[in-house]
Amino acid sequence: MMGMTAKIATGRRRLERLTEEFRADDNGATAIEYSLIVSLIFLAIMAAVRSVSATTSDNYDTITTTLSGATSP
Repeated sequence: MMGMTAKIATGRRRLERLTEEFRADDNGATAIEYSLIVSLIFLAIMAAVRSVSATTSDNYDTITTTLSGATSP
């Protein structure tokens, strides 16, 4: 049977190993980086869609105004 000192030493080594594994693991950081990139791409797409939407709306308004002023044959 292990003595109390041996159990403490084993627990300490295990804790040190787990701490090192946690420090070396960068999966969480990678996920955060990818989510930031995706959010920036989303914002760029939304800005482009808004711009195209405003331009399209203006074009339809011009067409409506032009057709409203036209006379029927």
